[in-house]
This record gives sequence, structure tokens and C-alpha cells, in this order.
Amino acid sequence: MPASQDTSSKMQLDSPADTATGTIDEGLYSRQLYVLGHEAMKRMGQSDVLIIGLKGLGVEIAKNICLAGVKSVTLYDPSRIEISELSSQYFFQVSDVGKQSDEVSAPLLGELNTYTPVSVLRSNPFDDVELLGRYKAVVVAGIPLPAQLEVNEYCHRNKIPYVSAETSGLFGSIFCDFGEGFTVIDPTGENPVAGIIAGIDSSGLVTALDETRHGLEDGDHVTFSEVQGMESLNGAEFKIEVKGPYTFSIGDVSSHGTYDRGGLYTQIKKPKIINFKSQAEQLKDPELLVTDFAKFERPLQLHIGFQALHQFREKGALPRPMNEEDAAEVFKYATIIADSLGELKPELDEKLIKELAYQARGDLAPMCAVIGGWAAQEVVKSLSGKFGPIVQQAYFDSLESLPTSVPRTEENTQPLNTRYDGQIAVFGKEFQDKIANVKEFLVGAGAIGCEMLKNWAMIGLATGPEGRISVTDMDSIEKSNLNRQFLFRPQDVGRLKSECAAAAVQKMNPDLKGKINTLRDRVGAETENVFDEGFWESLDGVTNALDNVEARTYVDRRCVFFRKPLLESGTLGTKGNTQVVMPGLTESYSSSHDPPEQSFPMCTVRSFPNKIEHTIAWSRELFEQYFVQPAENVNLYLSQPNFFEATLKQAGNQKQILETIRDYLVYNKPLTFEECIVWARHEFEKQYNNNIQQLLFNFPKDSTTSSGALFWSGPKRAPDPLAFSLDNETHMAFVKAAANLHAFNYGIKGNATDEVYRKVIGDMIISEFTPSSGVKIQASDAEPDPNAAQTGFDDEGEIQRIIESLPPPSALAGYRLVKVDFEKDDDSNHHMDLITAASNLRALNYGIPTADKHTTKGIAGKIIPAIATTTSMVTGIVCLELYKIIDGKSKLEDYKNGFVNLALPFVAFSEPIASPKGTYQSKEGEVTIDKIWDRFYFDHDATLQEVLDVMASKGLTCSMVSCGVSLLYGSFFPQKKLKDRLPMKLTKLVQEISKKPVPAHTKNLILEICADDETGEDVEVPYICVCIR
Repeated sequence: MPASQDTSSKMQLDSPADTATGTIDEGLYSRQLYVLGHEAMKRMGQSDVLIIGLKGLGVEIAKNICLAGVKSVTLYDPSRIEISELSSQYFFQVSDVGKQSDEVSAPLLGELNTYTPVSVLRSNPFDDVELLGRYKAVVVAGIPLPAQLEVNEYCHRNKIPYVSAETSGLFGSIFCDFGEGFTVIDPTGENPVAGIIAGIDSSGLVTALDETRHGLEDGDHVTFSEVQGMESLNGAEFKIEVKGPYTFSIGDVSSHGTYDRGGLYTQIKKPKIINFKSQAEQLKDPELLVTDFAKFERPLQLHIGFQALHQFREKGALPRPMNEEDAAEVFKYATIIADSLGELKPELDEKLIKELAYQARGDLAPMCAVIGGWAAQEVVKSLSGKFGPIVQQAYFDSLESLPTSVPRTEENTQPLNTRYDGQIAVFGKEFQDKIANVKEFLVGAGAIGCEMLKNWAMIGLATGPEGRISVTDMDSIEKSNLNRQFLFRPQDVGRLKSECAAAAVQKMNPDLKGKINTLRDRVGAETENVFDEGFWESLDGVTNALDNVEARTYVDRRCVFFRKPLLESGTLGTKGNTQVVMPGLTESYSSSHDPPEQSFPMCTVRSFPNKIEHTIAWSRELFEQYFVQPAENVNLYLSQPNFFEATLKQAGNQKQILETIRDYLVYNKPLTFEECIVWARHEFEKQYNNNIQQLLFNFPKDSTTSSGALFWSGPKRAPDPLAFSLDNETHMAFVKAAANLHAFNYGIKGNATDEVYRKVIGDMIISEFTPSSGVKIQASDAEPDPNAAQTGFDDEGEIQRIIESLPPPSALAGYRLVKVDFEKDDDSNHHMDLITAASNLRALNYGIPTADKHTTKGIAGKIIPAIATTTSMVTGIVCLELYKIIDGKSKLEDYKNGFVNLALPFVAFSEPIASPKGTYQSKEGEVTIDKIWDRFYFDHDATLQEVLDVMASKGLTCSMVSCGVSLLYGSFFPQKKLKDRLPMKLTKLVQEISKKPVPAHTKNLILEICADDETGEDVEVPYICVCIR
């Protein structure tokens, strides 16, 4: 092929990290920035990447790299597209068969990220290896081993990071070589550990305050600040030795004086240097990463097996599916390779090596997702220096996904000239038919949902006559979604996720047309008329793609009730997990709980912050106090006829609410934007000067506690008031944002010029503040709040005076304030400007290092860090478990829960936890019950008496029976009540007691019972399910 210029995208596009300005499109890369950071993103934005091999694995790697935001991606794969490649290459159509792979892929990959142009390399890099020198990283996917070695030899010599990846059926491998002396800037990606010091003795033993775990490891480095009495330690760096969970040693410090008080320690993250070896060297003496500790010996077996496959491939083709002759020849090659390893030589697993040969022509989308997501993350590491790379070879397999319900023979694994031939080569035609007739429910069409639908489209899920996919998501597409939800494009912003995702995958695989039911409803108790019992009963399984625990828990409870398999997964930056919930086998999602969200003591946030998270929490609460709660209270006062009786008396803080209403309707009600500026300037004075002066008046800097210790010590940092300055950027940022949001509350147009702000503020006279001895401030959370007694109607006279000062609602008919709904991702709405400035000003009060807007947004908005690579890998693992569910596997050990952290990298699997069992004594002896999945079932609308009799026949004497909050039966009820209730049908009884009709969509009533077994012991037993329709 003649050499020519690279082409594909003629547009001149800025990189995501514009090298001239150093700016990054935070709207697009928001969630990824919380994973990688700005510096890593800037390095990636200056990097050109070459990808050789554009089958399913290659395109998965390319997709993830494009989304990550490198400077450019160049593709090379001049091979002609074959029908079987549509098993995993989602940018190929049937009409593309015979066309050039890279030419078809380039424009579609180019749509993923306008900051990353995609082009085709017209010259053959194997004819002119010097072409590789143009790139900052080179990826090869699924190409022959001799070609891999040729590319790697050049890359290794020139220190160009190189990643090789390949899949064969349910097997996959990744090899990394980033050259000698490669620097890993941040091996783990975790935030540096920091803490408050309680003491340092002369031997160098450092104790953390209040028995707080220091979180350090042997060999870590720390630096100190704010230490008093050993001031020379401040700024110095020490290598530590852990002595216990609360103590560590920095060595002899007797020459540094005597420790007095105070001090902070902060971990210093040290770069790590790795000397990578070439691929040729690693073939002979491999460094292998274990990806499943239950298969500890397997990596070396597969290291040999993949080489044997490549030797067979040199004959012109890979082994035929399930062909014994070809498999035997592969094993013969493997034996020779094993013999050449000398002391490393393992005892070969013939069955495993032959299975690798049987599946060599297999091409599975889920395996491409697993290996492609992981390999792309390795490329990101090579460009950014962020996170620890694979050193140097990783092998992965999911042989447990092979079906046992249908036969696999050479005959039924032959290609049929269909898009599913790559999958049929592994599983056979019968299993492909099973996949096609599944009815699956996908809850969520965000990042995980998009990847899941892509995988399902490729494997042909629900494409048969009985198949159906239902997908629901109530959210619309936002710009920040485009960085990792790859089914969406810029023109889709504002449209429904479920509809766009469904349309995209139907284009990928036209066999899905008419097979996807899209909904826009949240799955919850309020939509049980939409997702009714008929809907759940029609399903074969459910897959969650959710981002909140409440929704996950609800779906889990529904799956338990209807006994449906559930596939659960989640990601957090480079971390991911997968869980399989199988009826009658495993525990459910709700059986275990995530740790609660971090919260801070109120007293710390209000008066004694010591880290930026405290000041951000304070500023987020200030936002609510300024722009949300007052508007809500004012509107309630103006719209609710019985406001004082119905609402105010129930609130518990009547005086405070009334004062707020008075302030916002009378005292501080602005008519012009200039008055909003005046209000904002006064609020600055109140929060950052007056309140701080009052705090120091109550607790002077030299005050002591009852025990004689300094009050301002340990976690308590003594603050200093701030003096407002028109020339201070942060001071003005607060006033501008607060003024604009205050104006928004009143429907006043904002955004004045700087001159207006300066003039209005310059004309103001700020009164001197005098602290009051009558103000009480809570000193710690252990003490009662001294201001709590001021709530209620203790001061009836004051309350009445405030009420009389309010204008009657009739005088303001139709008038309402506009509440500010917090939105973190709109940079034009002043929300994050206010919170960032408010937090940083408070940090300056207390001598706490400030945070930029991006960091503040992540904490205040509780943003979950996300990156496409992790999502890709996690959904691939989920789909490998889906194969098992479709196959009907019934043993606990058949399934696996997965855990990954691509930053380390770490991959591990465990057998799911079995559902808990219980026992009770019946008339026939001991009965074992499943505490999650079992229930007692009545197939008709029984009477209460019938239920009690049937339970008694099982050896269970009911003492109470309830349905929801309605108590239907109690053994302590009077005889008259029992006489009335026992003969009643349960539907009628429930309606009579609850005084509500049973909803028309409800087919079953759930009864909870308290019962004693034959021994008279109170026992935990399943609920009763009564079919009423």
C-alpha cells in the first residue's frame, strides 16, 4: 500500500487539555477528572496513540481511549471485514462486510469525543517501523505474535509505551512494556493520608489524636506542619515505621527539642520507578499477575497456551472449533514451549490447553469488554503516569461460563455465516438460541446501562421470537454523561437516556428492532402500577445499572419476592464490583450494607472546622439557609391559610422561621440589584468577621478547659476575623455570587459590572461589631446545645410581635419567592461560585488550606468519580455471569462475585455468600427454611381462619398476623373481634382495617407473622404470600 498522509478528520480540534492555556473542558470530563486529576489529563491531552487491530477487542480499547481524551488516535487495520467479526465489533454492519476495518471504524470512533480526532494510518508500520516513533503509546490487539514482537522491539528500544491485548473465546491476555525507568507518579490514586498529632516523644514515636487510625504503612513518607515545641520538624520529610494503628515512628528526634502541642502529619506520595522488560524477554521469564486466586497456577499455563496458539496460527489459521486434531497439535506445541522454560516448566493441564484451542476462533463481546477496558486503562497509565501498571503480563479466563445445559460439538459450533458466529464457535448454536429468547429488565441507562446494552446487542440477547429487553431510566442526557456513556452524542443532550440508548443499540444490531421496550419511570413503590406483578413475573432476570442504594434495594426486594435472578454492579473511579443474586442460592443485595456516608459533628462544622471538608459542608448548609429554606418558608406563609397552626407549630423552631420570613419579606426585601449587593456585603461581614469575633469573645485564644488544657488545641483551630477588601478576589466572588442568588430569589435581574459592585460597596458604611455576653456557643457535641432552649413558644410576646410585623398574605396575593434548586454542573448559575467562595473564606478564617472550585464541587455535589475503562470491564464481568444464568447453573460455586481496582491493578473473585438458613420444629420434625427466598403460599383469597389453620398444620401457632401497617390478628384480641375477623376473606379484611382499597394492580397480599413452633419457641419464619387475583 503506497505511503500517504494520515487522513480521516480534516478538522483542527483542540485537545481536552489545551497546551496554550492549560484548560480542560470540566463540563465534559468532570467525573473522569475526579479519577485522574488535572495534571494527568493534561499529559494525556498531549499524547498521540496508535492502535493496530480493529476487531472487537481493538475497537473496545480505541473507544475507551477516545473517551479518556488523548490528543489523537490513529488506527491501522487494513484487513477486510468478515461477518463473524460482528459478534463483538459494534461499529461494523452487515453492509460493511468486505470493507477495510480501519476505514469503517475511524469516523464512528471520531464521533465519541470532539477533542480527540481519529485518523487512519495509510502506511504499513510493518514495512516502516520508524512510523511508530510518532506516537506516545502503541497498542496492538489480536495480531500474530511475530508482529507483536516486531512492534515491541522498536517500542522498547525507543521507550514508547506498548500494550498488547488479545482474546480467544473465554480467555484473554494483556501485556505491558512501558520501557526502562518508567516513572509511576501515583501508584494507588488514593488521597494522601493526613491527621492531627496528639504527641511526639524524643524517640520519634508519633501518636494520632483521639485514637484515630493513622492509615499509614511501613515505608511511607510524611511531612509535618504546625508542630509547636519541635518547630524544626515542620516541613521536614521522614520515612515512617508503623508501631500500631494509632502510632508510628520517625526515628530519634531528641535533637529537635521537646514537643509542646499541635501539629499535623501528611503523607507524601513518592513516585515509583519500574524497569520493564521486552516482550521477547518476558516470553521466556514472565512476570505474571494473578487475576483469580482460585486459579493460582493458571497464568503460567495460559502463558504457554497462548504461545502455542500463535505457533499453530503460523500455518495460516487458528484451530477449528471443538476440533480434536487441531487441539492435539496445539497441545504438542505447548509441550515443546513448556520444556524450553527450564526450572519454570509446569505440569501442563492438557484439558485446559485443549479448551483454549477449541475456543481459539471464538469472539465474545463480554470478554472484549473485560480485556478492552483493562487494556485501555493501562494505556492511560502509560500516558499519565497515574496508577500502577500491570507488571507485566495478565491472563484472564471465565471457563465457568461454558454452558452445560446444551452439548458443544464440532458440528454445532461451525460458522453459519451470521453475525453471531464468533459466539457460536464457543457455545454452539443451541445456546445461541437460548440467549436470543431471554426476557431481561435493565434498570438504568447511564454509564453501566449503555455498556450493558452494547454487550447485549453483540451477544444477540432477546433477538429471538420470545426475547424482550425492557429498559427504564427517568434521567435526561447531560454533557458530563458524554465522557463515559458512549451511546450518546452531543446532539442527544436533553433527550431521554433510555430512548437514546435503545435506538443506538438497535442500530448496532438491527435484530433488536422491536425487541426493546423503553420506559422513563423510576422503579419504586410509587410506580408499582407500571412495573406491576405481571411485568415482574414475565421476566427471566433483572440487571441493575443504578447509582443509588435506595433504588438498588427496592429492585433487590422485588427480585427476591418474584424469585428472579439479579445482576448487580457498581463503580467508583478505578474500583468496581459485581454481585450475582440467585433465587434459593445466594444472599440478596440487601443482605449486606455499604458503610454510611461520612458525616461531621454539627459542632465541628458550625464553630470548629479543621479541614476543608468541614468548611465545604458548612458552605453547603449556608446555601440552603440563604437561598432555599427562606423561600420555602415565605411561600408556605403566603400560600397556606392555616400556616401558623398547621406548619409552624410542628416545626420546633418557630421563632427562627418567623424571623427568616420577616427578614425576607420586610427587612431585607430588595427592589433593585444594588440592594442585593448591599445584602451580600453585610452577610460577608456577619459570617467572616462578626461571628468570628463573637466566637473568640466566648472562647479567647488563651482560654483553657476545666481540666486546665488549652481550649484551642488538638482538632480546635483558633480562627481570625477577615477584613473585607474590594481587591480580594475571593471576597468579591462571595459578594457577587450571593448577590446574584439573592436577586434570583426575588426575580431581580443580576450580573452587574465590576464598577457597579465597587461603587455600591464603596458607598456602604459598615458598623463596628461589638461581641455580646448574652450569646452562647456550644463548645462540643458532648455538651447540650445552649440555644436549644430558645426554640418553641417560650417567648410568646416576641413571637407575637414578629407575627404582627409581617404583611398579611392577602396584601401580597400571588407574590412568591423563587427557590434556588442546587445544580452543581451549571457554571453560569453562581451555585458553585457561592459555595466555593463561602468555603474558602471560612477556611481562611481558620488557617485551613483552600480548595479550588473543581475540588469543592466534587465534595459539595457528592460526585461519584467515574471513568469509562472501569465501566467497560465491570459490565463485561456481569455479562459473563449472565451466560451462567441463561444456562441455568444451579450450584453456588458456579457463580462469582467480582472486585476490581484498576489503579493497583487488582482483580479478584469470590464465591457468592449462600442465603442464610433457619429451622423450626413441625409436627413431622425439624424443617429447614431459607430466610430470604422461602415463603408460605396460598393460591387463593383465603380467610383469616384458613391461614391460621394451615400454619397450625405445619406446626406453627400464630400469635400475630399483619399486612403492612394493619394488624389483622392477635392472639390477645377479644373474642368478639376474633369472631368477626376469622371468617373474613383477607382482601376484605385488609380493606376494612386499612380503610383503603387494595390497588387494582396488586395480585398478592404479603402477610407477616409471629409464630411459635411445636416446642413453644418463638421462631423466625418466612412471610405468607396470598394470591388474590
